[in-house]
Amino acid sequence: MSMPSPATEATRRAALRWLSELRVAGVPRVRVLFANHPRYADLTPAQYAEGLAWLRRMGMVTAGGRPLVEVRDGEFRDDAADVAPPVLWDQAIEDAKRAIGAAGETALLQLLRQSGLPHVRHVSAESDAYGYDIEAARSTSERAHIEVKSTTDATRLVVHLTRHEYEVMAADTDWCLAAVLVGADGGVASVATVDRRWLHSAVPADQGRGGRWESVRLTVPARALTPGLATGAWVLLSDGMLPGGPVWTSQLSPLASG
Repeated sequence: MSMPSPATEATRRAALRWLSELRVAGVPRVRVLFANHPRYADLTPAQYAEGLAWLRRMGMVTAGGRPLVEVRDGEFRDDAADVAPPVLWDQAIEDAKRAIGAAGETALLQLLRQSGLPHVRHVSAESDAYGYDIEAARSTSERAHIEVKSTTDATRLVVHLTRHEYEVMAADTDWCLAAVLVGADGGVASVATVDRRWLHSAVPADQGRGGRWESVRLTVPARALTPGLATGAWVLLSDGMLPGGPVWTSQLSPLASG
């Protein structure tokens, strides 16, 4: 049996990026990121495709795109380019990510109900078709369709937005994006609203009739975050109603009570 061809420098660089990004997103999302983000424009789509193919040949990712190794920059040396590093990946990591998402939704539901809102409904438990996770209302004119993105990282906010969620946002003035910091006890440590205008500006543009983006990974900057939860002029949770102070940045401007 012939040995695999040695990886080129571009292939190794692409493979390293795949291993890094596949820890937080699937293959379609990462492919969109590589194709549209200027940070990754130094390699071509073909080189990224070869990087993923090389990882699969080396047994470093599963057929479904799950990374089976944890690799640091220094581990892709020329003299060790075709030797797989020790396997560190575990199913528990993937389960933990799902648990964080579920904990954020559950904790925010509880916080909204405790705030006295007469109508709070967990619609994503019924179907993914809504394009948001929670429906809340105080009156017929004050309604919110809340998409929840949860994290345990208080130092930076990274969210994944699907094409369906984005299209619902574009058509629904009641839609809002709640970033939830999940505390060690599984409760809400803090909540911020991600600015809709920034989301509109941050998603990639479709490059042609032959394809379109389906999901995107976004690092949310300080200017796009406001403590609390609001949609339009209606404030569901003001900064003063939250259990903790601002997170992700000290540059946030608090929501006024309403």
